[in-house]
Amino acid sequence: MRREKIKTYLIQFILFVTTLTTTTLAGYTFTSSKSESFEAILQGLYFSIPFLGILTIHEFGHYITARLYKVKVTLPYFIPFFTFIGTLGAFIRMKSKLGSKKEIFDIGIAGPLAGFVAALIILFYGFTHLPPREHIFTIHPEYQKYGLEYEKYVYTQKNSDPNVINYKIGDNLLFQFFKKYVASDPSLVPNSYELIHYPFLFAGFWALFFTALNLLPIGQTDGGHILYGLVGEKKQRQITPVIFTLFVFIGGLGIFSNDNIFGSYVPLGSFENFIGFAPFYLFLLYVIFSKVSESKITNFLIATVVFTLHFFLSIMLPSLQGAVGYLVFALLFGRFLGIYHPPAEIEEPLSTSRKMLGWVALIIFIICFSPQPIMIE
Repeated sequence: MRREKIKTYLIQFILFVTTLTTTTLAGYTFTSSKSESFEAILQGLYFSIPFLGILTIHEFGHYITARLYKVKVTLPYFIPFFTFIGTLGAFIRMKSKLGSKKEIFDIGIAGPLAGFVAALIILFYGFTHLPPREHIFTIHPEYQKYGLEYEKYVYTQKNSDPNVINYKIGDNLLFQFFKKYVASDPSLVPNSYELIHYPFLFAGFWALFFTALNLLPIGQTDGGHILYGLVGEKKQRQITPVIFTLFVFIGGLGIFSNDNIFGSYVPLGSFENFIGFAPFYLFLLYVIFSKVSESKITNFLIATVVFTLHFFLSIMLPSLQGAVGYLVFALLFGRFLGIYHPPAEIEEPLSTSRKMLGWVALIIFIICFSPQPIMIE
């Protein structure tokens, strides 16, 4: 038994070190001038340490609460990802079954609340310690010839070059609030194309993204635990399909928007490309919705309605945008993880204070959710 524990700890340690490395490399790639100096590597750590710190605090929120309830639980497993932000997040494993609705609720809500507070601290620091506008010239010295009005020229130029990829970071309600009301000088706030070069803001934005993703009130996510605790099994089974359908709808919009994940290389937003893509897309939607109802006909009808809406909206309102990456998560929920929360062994009602905290958590989900977190051009 002891040897198995040591093996588990070793795996967790290796995953953490690997994730620290991949997130530092991501930070180095996006937030530094890419020189091989110590300062450039330090810029990578300016991203990875606060970002992983927030994810760690989130997971330990779950871990500590579970231990208080004497629930057997593992330390966090971090998931390295060798591209973009360097990770797909982290998770802990429950080794014993949760008995009561109160336990499910408390353990579920502790993580996102802890991570959210940590993200607020990082964002507050980032927005109150913005570097001068000239900071961008340390990343893009080629912008200097345009001066501080480089925004009027460089993106038009870049977009005309098929070999250049632009990463445009999206927005959410909370991020907009920080931009307008917390920033020490709103004129220093970077535009959406250059935000990736500001490590604390970049880390804070993705921390909010993971917070919202965890609070998504579907299945056995943190948000699913919270929704189940608030409304119970019967109402949860009525509400969840609506939320899940909206989530899929936003993901589907991302396929046909101009700033889809495939960039300008696969312009799916035209009528001709939609027709060619239609059979595959309708089948994908059917697979995603295949376990919403026990009736296959009902699931097919839901898929057809969503498909039809995307079809007409891609023609009538091509400017609508979404995040195609959400379809990957929708497929995981719809086909493998399930969208409904299983019933607890003990169905005691939550206290008023817990219910209030649950609604606060759902508000946090709304203000942290980004309909289009990243656009690739």
